[in-house]
Amino acid sequence: MEFLRPATWEEALAAKAEHPTALPIAGGTDVMVELNFDVRRPSALLDLNRVAELAAWSDDNGVVRLGAAVPYARIITELSGPLPGLALASRTVGSPQIRNRGTVGGNLGAASPAGDAHPALLAAGRDVFVEAASVRGTRLIPIDEFYVGVKRNVLAADELIRSVRVPVADGPQQFSKIGTRNAMVIAVCAFGLALHPRGATVGTGIGSAAPTPRRAAEAEEYLQDVLAGRGLWESGEPLDSEVVRRFGELVKDAASPIDDVRGTADYRRHALAVMARRTLTWTWNDYREQIRSAA
Repeated sequence: MEFLRPATWEEALAAKAEHPTALPIAGGTDVMVELNFDVRRPSALLDLNRVAELAAWSDDNGVVRLGAAVPYARIITELSGPLPGLALASRTVGSPQIRNRGTVGGNLGAASPAGDAHPALLAAGRDVFVEAASVRGTRLIPIDEFYVGVKRNVLAADELIRSVRVPVADGPQQFSKIGTRNAMVIAVCAFGLALHPRGATVGTGIGSAAPTPRRAAEAEEYLQDVLAGRGLWESGEPLDSEVVRRFGELVKDAASPIDDVRGTADYRRHALAVMARRTLTWTWNDYREQIRSAA
């Protein structure tokens, strides 16, 4: 196995073009597990730790450009304001050691349905883009089009993830995760929810309950119609119990889980409905408090 260690982004792209089967590694929290258990044996490893720009983030006119190698620990400490949903999801990732090394870029590259970052990124809105690059150029991939199958994404063989671009939150966001214990656990299922009052839209993300991370599109449309039709974005009146219940049912119906060692399909559907009801209650209460504070 070859070990490639570029010092710049241009060198990294050149190395990936020359060795398209090379496996990128930054935090290594997924890659090293697969290597240790002989699940994967790539022809080469492409170490990206010397590429400094991948470990940086910036705010460009209300859009956070999050470098692919920014670790979860820094998202928690530096981005809990502009990206609250992703920061909440980051808090549930592994142990402190894993959070110090693991990255959203790695989550995206692995494309596991159980990746904790995915529901938060989907919920953050349809203006979330993965920036992928190769020696051929750069393209922005909408987050909804990035996942194409179990642990499969749309990246070409010569492409690397440079960053993910996420709009700064304009409303409350939440993340909820069910596991077999409270910490250091792979999600049995997960759910992200975000309110976007500026555009009067709702964002959702389901994790570990379908072949790929996905939205609950009908639940989003239902809640958007209720909030707009009843003037709730303006009034901030409480949501009635039937709206909350129906939202949970639509989230449950959007999933297509399987039975596995972590849980049954029926349990995952039930848990998603519960998480959807709870996160909706939390986010709407936060939104009502924002309205009262503004008044």
